[in-house]
Amino acid sequence: MRIKRTTPRSGIARHTRLIAITTGLVAAAALAVPTASADTAGTFSVNQLTAASDAVLGADVAGTAWYVDKTTNALVVEADTTVSAAEIAEIKREAGANAGALEIKRTPGKLSKLLSGGDAIYSPTGRCSAGFNVRSGTTDYFLTAGHCTEGNPNWYTNSARTTLIGPTAGSSFPGNDYGIVRYSNASVPRPGTVGSINITSAANATVGLSVTRRGSTTGTHSGTVQGLNATVNYGGGDVVSGLIRTNVCAEPGDSGGPLYSGSRAIGLTSGGSGNCSSGGTTYFQPVVEALNAYGVSIT
Repeated sequence: MRIKRTTPRSGIARHTRLIAITTGLVAAAALAVPTASADTAGTFSVNQLTAASDAVLGADVAGTAWYVDKTTNALVVEADTTVSAAEIAEIKREAGANAGALEIKRTPGKLSKLLSGGDAIYSPTGRCSAGFNVRSGTTDYFLTAGHCTEGNPNWYTNSARTTLIGPTAGSSFPGNDYGIVRYSNASVPRPGTVGSINITSAANATVGLSVTRRGSTTGTHSGTVQGLNATVNYGGGDVVSGLIRTNVCAEPGDSGGPLYSGSRAIGLTSGGSGNCSSGGTTYFQPVVEALNAYGVSIT
């Protein structure tokens, strides 16, 4: 069976596929409840914002994500519906003198890893999406989410697990969220496109960039990059940093799928909250980092 392309940190020359395993996203419409008042905006130093970020990490509250909003000079902390008022208070206590730099936003739904797929691929325990196809020398691979490749499983083209694609060749999760799978079955096609889009290079995201995501569950959806270097606490010690924050929707099964802008590969679907009926927030692993880590390029 042919594996479809979709378009989740730099060396690249190949197109990717989307991978996802199955954990779910729940509807997410962020309601801002700022902690810092407008008259304090612009008064926090880089060191203060870094200290505030470290404090949120130290509080270790599952269901939170945070990033620096350079337009407001605040550390935006998004808390899903599983986060209690007491836990938000604990985050502020951890921040101490830097608590004023926090801007708390409530997000209905639950932040979770999107385990399932872009063009579906299957491990012995779940379904994911293939991201971008890549190459090192004469060896072909595809990138996907690290929470999909955790445990280094083999991957198959069909739910019956009868047509082998190949083994996991590398995996990085948590901390990062990328993995790489080697093609070992010569009969499995390896197109260099995501849908009908020919992916020819890779690039880092910028705030405001128009992007498109493709996944096996929800197909193709577009939006914009809203933040960089976000950290997400999925719970159970699964904390991932350096992520791209977007308003592109996604649902379970879209993990590992490609995020792209025109012909440029941008990221791999990691997780988020919301759905493609009401909208949501989705986080992506920068693809350039994964390309550099494995010494591969877009094909």
